[in-house]
Amino acid sequence: MYPEIPVTKTANPKAKPVSENSLGFGQLFTDHMFIMDYIEGQGWIEPRIVPYGPIEMEPSAMVLHYGQAIFEGLKAYRGPDGDIMLFRPRLNFERVNKSNERMVIPQVDPDFCVYALKELLQLEKDWVPSAPDTSLYVRPFIIAMDPFLGVRPAHHYRFMIILSPSGAYYPHGLNPVDIFVEDEYVRAVRGGTGFAKTPGNYAASLIGQAKAYKQGFVQVLWLDGVHRKYIEEVGAMNVFFVIDGKLITPELNGSILPGITRRTVLELAQKLGYETQERQISIDELAELYKQGRVSEVFGSGTAAVISPVGKLRYEDMEMVFNNGEIGEISQKMYDIITGVQFGKMPDDYNWMLKI
Repeated sequence: MYPEIPVTKTANPKAKPVSENSLGFGQLFTDHMFIMDYIEGQGWIEPRIVPYGPIEMEPSAMVLHYGQAIFEGLKAYRGPDGDIMLFRPRLNFERVNKSNERMVIPQVDPDFCVYALKELLQLEKDWVPSAPDTSLYVRPFIIAMDPFLGVRPAHHYRFMIILSPSGAYYPHGLNPVDIFVEDEYVRAVRGGTGFAKTPGNYAASLIGQAKAYKQGFVQVLWLDGVHRKYIEEVGAMNVFFVIDGKLITPELNGSILPGITRRTVLELAQKLGYETQERQISIDELAELYKQGRVSEVFGSGTAAVISPVGKLRYEDMEMVFNNGEIGEISQKMYDIITGVQFGKMPDDYNWMLKI
C-alpha cells in the first residue's frame, strides 16, 4: 500500500465545457496535475497533486537544450454506469521505463504510477466526458530539469501527469484516410531512439507530415532509415496489412514504437482465429502483392484513433486503393471490439480495463 499523496486543490476551478461534442484534442486541461521529482542520491521524492498551471524552470534547463525527456499517452473512459476505466495502464508505465532506459532517465515504479494516476482521476472525475466516443486523455511525461549547459544525463528530473478531455476522434464516422509513403526523410534508425516515446522522434517526423499535407494526404508511411525500403510506421501509429487473409505488421526492430494498441490488436486477432505475422515487409513487396490483388486491408493502430483504416496509399507514381476506399471487415471488427470494451459497451473478457 502506498502512502497518501498530498493534494493542494485549486482556488479557481475552471468551467467545464458547455458541449462535450466539440472538445477537440489536447486543447483544454483539467484543474489539477500530478508531480514528483527525482534528485540524484534521493530517488523519486515529493509526489503531490497540485493545481494545473505553469512550471518554473531555468532557461538553462537541460531538457530545453538536449531534449532529455520521455512521454506517454493513454485514456480514461466513462462507462454506461458512470464508472471511470483505464485501458491497460500498467503497460504504459512499463513502457515509460523502456523509454527511460534509452534516454538515461531513472526508472519509475509502474504500480505507484498507476496508483498516482488513479488518485488524480478520483479528484478530476467530473472532467471525464460522457458523450459518445469522448474520453479523458492522460499525458504522463518526464523532463530533465538541471540548469546546466553540458551534455550529460541530468541529476534532477520532474515527472508529471496532466489530463485533457478529448472529443470523438471520428466525429463523422470511421472513414479511411489517404497515406503518403515518405522515401526522402526518415523518422528513426535501428540503434537510435525510435522505439522510445521521446519528443525528438516526433520533431523529426514533422517535415514528412508537412510534406504529406501539402500533397493532400493525411498521414505519412515511414520507411526504414538504412535501406529506405522496409515499412515501419504510419505517422504516430503502428501499421497492419491484411494479406491473403493474414494480419501482418512490421516486426519490432528497435526503430519502431512497441504500441499498446498494436499489442492489443495482435492478441485479439489470435483470439479471434486470425493468423498473424510480425516480419519485415518492404514497400516494393507490398506494391507487388497489391498488383496481385492479395492486399485486402491496411490500417493503423494507436491510442488516439484506436484503429485508423487506410483507403489509399501513394508510393512514387503508384496509387494503391484498398477495399474500394472503404473500411475493411477486420479493421471494423478490431475497432468495434476494442472501443466496445473501452467504453463499457461490451464485456471485458480480456482483462484490459482497470476501474479507478
